[in-house]
Amino acid sequence: MAEKLVKQVNIKNRRASFEYFFLDEYTAGIALTGTEVKSIRQGKVNFQDAYCLFMDGELYIRSLHISPYTEGTHYNHEPMRDRKLLVTKREMKKLNEGLKDQGLTIVPIRMFTNDRGLVKLHFALAKGKKLYDKRDSIKERDMKRETDRMKF
Repeated sequence: MAEKLVKQVNIKNRRASFEYFFLDEYTAGIALTGTEVKSIRQGKVNFQDAYCLFMDGELYIRSLHISPYTEGTHYNHEPMRDRKLLVTKREMKKLNEGLKDQGLTIVPIRMFTNDRGLVKLHFALAKGKKLYDKRDSIKERDMKRETDRMKF
């Protein structure tokens, strides 16, 4: 029996907020095949090492692993292929200008389905954190956890 497909999908890249400062955030559609969408609805997505880049004037996401659909036939998709992001020209120009700054990259934050059932990707123009910034993040998170405990 096939795994249950979830109606609403919300897959987060928790590592991204620990590794990067988000400067600008964007939402875009992704060009996917049918088996990729079904696999995403099963929650079989891995953001590990995923990033966005420009190729031939278009924005693509690379190293996003979408596992093959369990019920797929020989027409199943390739798990690690580059997928095109559907971004407006204005946003693309703004992102391209932002990437010219030293040390900036585009990282995916979360993948979700909207109310119409379309798969969207939320990504950000980000700057990498240094070790001391990560320590501050851990300290901040622990302080927040302590204050939440004190409320109860």
